[in-house]
Amino acid sequence: MLDRVKLALLITGDDFDSELTDLIDAATKDLGIAGVDALVISTDTNDALIIRAIITYVGYQFELMHGSMDRSAAFKKSYDEQKAQMGMATGYTTWSNS
Repeated sequence: MLDRVKLALLITGDDFDSELTDLIDAATKDLGIAGVDALVISTDTNDALIIRAIITYVGYQFELMHGSMDRSAAFKKSYDEQKAQMGMATGYTTWSNS
């Protein structure tokens, strides 16, 4: 997942690897808090929605700390929409299996 995030955010080198890894972990936890099933959230997933949500979360947080507030706000808006949709979608939540 780290390589995917770095590629999507156009980050080269390994200076930020530790920070990016922490943000990836935070993204998976944040999705879980929103109701996305822990079995669906995985950093080695092939699910395009999960991958995109993790990348968007990391982009939002990374830009907040190191980049542009405008880019951060755009990433955050996108992430919030993705998270809300997955938090209500069958196949992504535990409540849909009940």
